[in-house]
Amino acid sequence: RVFFRSVATTFGPVRDVPVSPDYGIGPGDDILIRAWGQIDVDFSAVVDRNGTISVPRVGSFNVAGIKYQDLTGYLKSTFGRVFRNFELTATLGRLRAIQVFVVGQTRRPGSYTLSSLSTLVNAVFAVGGPSAKGSMRGIQLKRGNRVVAELDLYDLLIAGDKSKDAQLLPGDVIYIPSVGPLVAVTGSVNVPAIYELKQNSPLSELLRWAGGLSTTAQGQKVTVERIENRTARKVEEFRLDPPGLARAVRDGDLVTVFSLAPRFDDIVTLRGNV
Repeated sequence: RVFFRSVATTFGPVRDVPVSPDYGIGPGDDILIRAWGQIDVDFSAVVDRNGTISVPRVGSFNVAGIKYQDLTGYLKSTFGRVFRNFELTATLGRLRAIQVFVVGQTRRPGSYTLSSLSTLVNAVFAVGGPSAKGSMRGIQLKRGNRVVAELDLYDLLIAGDKSKDAQLLPGDVIYIPSVGPLVAVTGSVNVPAIYELKQNSPLSELLRWAGGLSTTAQGQKVTVERIENRTARKVEEFRLDPPGLARAVRDGDLVTVFSLAPRFDDIVTLRGNV
């Protein structure tokens, strides 16, 4: 969660970035149309709330839902009903803004106005990420009465995987649930911390999240402190061999990785003029 502490308190919409080919045209988008030949057109048309644009000498027609990669071909076909022997290009100018709602265990819940190019990850960063009580493993994007995407921030922050990101649409709701099961790892690891589990995970995965063993780690054994049935606290010690790495860690576990003892064993010291 330290990652979100430096997030700006204001969020600037995404501008001056390439529009993806599958971007869907919608109300509020500005379409720049240029045609030459039998017809000379240099016109800017804003898509109205009905999804239509009006072009002089051509008429009104619907463009809502058309993908950006198909826009030029669609307009050329529409203009071709009236004119012949011309060339046409269409690009997007100012893009529409969309309103989304962020609720649940977030640092700054509320209604946000974002660029239509914004994605789920953009919005999560805009609100400062989950709060201390919020989950980083199951952020939901809700559209209507169904969940259309679920984001695991560990994929992004630990593995750099953004493949589960999703495009936002007007009226979307981003819901951050309460934090799930937690397990702590301490001792000779590179990133000792408290980590959130989706389900019971093997010890090997926990050590991967923690950046692996440090150079001073003994690399032979660990202890797991666990509360059994909310009645008794138990400590298990086992080796870091394949069976040990496959052991499942559970909610409330404290994993300690031993470090090398600060002593030398089985040594010979040679001094003098040698």
